[in-house]
Amino acid sequence: MGRKKAALPGQLSDLDLRLLRVFRTVAETGGISAAELRLNLANSTISNYIADLEKRLDMRLCERGRSGFSLTEQGRVVYEASSELFSAVDQFRSRVNRSHQRLLGQLHLAFAEHLPGGPDSVMVKALRRFSDLAPDVKVEITTLSSDDVTSAVLDKKADLGVTVLLQVFEELASVRLFDEQMQLYCGEGHPLYGKTGITPQELADYRFVESPRLMPGREVSADVRLWNKQARAHHQEARAALILSGHYLGMLPEHMVRNWGYDQKLQPVLPERYGYTNSYQAIHRRHPRNAEAVGLFLECLQAVI
Repeated sequence: MGRKKAALPGQLSDLDLRLLRVFRTVAETGGISAAELRLNLANSTISNYIADLEKRLDMRLCERGRSGFSLTEQGRVVYEASSELFSAVDQFRSRVNRSHQRLLGQLHLAFAEHLPGGPDSVMVKALRRFSDLAPDVKVEITTLSSDDVTSAVLDKKADLGVTVLLQVFEELASVRLFDEQMQLYCGEGHPLYGKTGITPQELADYRFVESPRLMPGREVSADVRLWNKQARAHHQEARAALILSGHYLGMLPEHMVRNWGYDQKLQPVLPERYGYTNSYQAIHRRHPRNAEAVGLFLECLQAVI
């Protein structure tokens, strides 16, 4: 029995690289529909690209249909091999860039959800400075929950993240940037709104919306274990909506409440007991594929803090 003909006997073309990039995005987002927004392509176009790549490689790369999306074993091999391929391409680009003293390529940033902020925010100032210094670098920004920012950097889906790091990872380097003060709030219409002399024991009678620091093992206080967490919203905007409804207590950053004009509709509850500080850090893998762009953005962040 003869061996199967090699799927890629010749050189990789630009089309091959484009198809591989589309396939990687589909794999990372978990399906064709989920990849539409990131790729800015129609579902049918993405499906055709995946089919073309499968035909080119003579492999079934993924299962897709009513039962959901999943990579085949061959699909996982191709995904891992393409990671090595594009990493090598990025390293080549970085070396060439250094020789020209000019930064090119891409920088994918992942920010904790409410960080981009207003015109005077740290992120806006850092982005302005970076764009002045590296105008040819294409910047992509994704906003995620704090935990998801860390995962994105660990999984090489983002080059640099700014988030609250609650755990140390050997793979990551971090630089402390700034702090934010968190408070427990109730909204206008809640029985505790406008009330003074509130005791910790009273809180057990009310409903809470869970946030990352109210999860088991992350509690800001032992009292949290007694709270009735009946809603869950790990994104700030969604949590604020539940608290503003007047039916839930929950944690929010002081600066967000102030900047959004919610300070007339929300009231801190026992701030001396339940207030705590989040320390934001810039994180990246210790050997990022585009180290020059990552290093420059870090310098920009530190310069405007």
